[in-house]
Amino acid sequence: MSVKRNGLRHLDMVVRVQTDPNSPARRIVADLRADITAGRLPAGAKLPSVRDLADRYDVSRNTANKALTMLKAEGLVVTRHGSGAYVRDAYPIRRLGPDRYARHRWQKTTVEVFATEQPKSASARQQGHQTQDVSLVEADEATATALGIEPGSPVYERARVMTRDGIPTHTMTSYYRPADIEGTPLTDPTPGIAGQSGGFQVLTDQGLPPHQITEDISARMPTTEETLLLDLPAGEPVVEVRRTTRTAEGHVIEYARGIHSASRFTWSYTFDIPD
Repeated sequence: MSVKRNGLRHLDMVVRVQTDPNSPARRIVADLRADITAGRLPAGAKLPSVRDLADRYDVSRNTANKALTMLKAEGLVVTRHGSGAYVRDAYPIRRLGPDRYARHRWQKTTVEVFATEQPKSASARQQGHQTQDVSLVEADEATATALGIEPGSPVYERARVMTRDGIPTHTMTSYYRPADIEGTPLTDPTPGIAGQSGGFQVLTDQGLPPHQITEDISARMPTTEETLLLDLPAGEPVVEVRRTTRTAEGHVIEYARGIHSASRFTWSYTFDIPD
């Protein structure tokens, strides 16, 4: 019981430190966050040491260390063992919307990225690439429901890790009925886009042209595996996208799950308001 009470007291202390705007740690966090946001501490800049912060704010080193830990949890800084805390490097943001599926983009491997989330921020182009791991697996409940088959039925799983200029940004794992893609480039594990123009063109060549896409989007904290795979800093959430692709006749030709580093993407949609 004493262990449980001690644990609850510690949790209560942590919550009070993180939510009380007048706590010394929160004041340090607020000041450093403002410096980072305003650019006074640019990406890659080294933050003051725990000792320097403790002296500057007349607090204990434990309190100063808590402040750096909180900034790390917010994803603003990274720590390097034996070196200190540094402002996290900014990474170009890619805007995602329905236009990314446009037919004229199927064979493109470069993407436009932006310095910030603002629509008019400076843009550049980055080279995209992807690994590929293709195997026959048993359909889980969600995949089977999407494809209209029985759970446990064989499906092709095509797992990719996407990179931009060599830096991992997201994963995408697609599932297909074997009858739809058997013997096509979609079963080829060679890195890069499938065939000459990508997976949607392969499906079109099979007589299954993509026509309609449903995307379900949710945010969560990453698993340990996802953190390592995408090289995520502490405090970085991921956005999970579940995509169902259909022909004009309503035939589901692909079910996919994507895991995106939240700081490297923004979703943007323009549409007419339904009646």
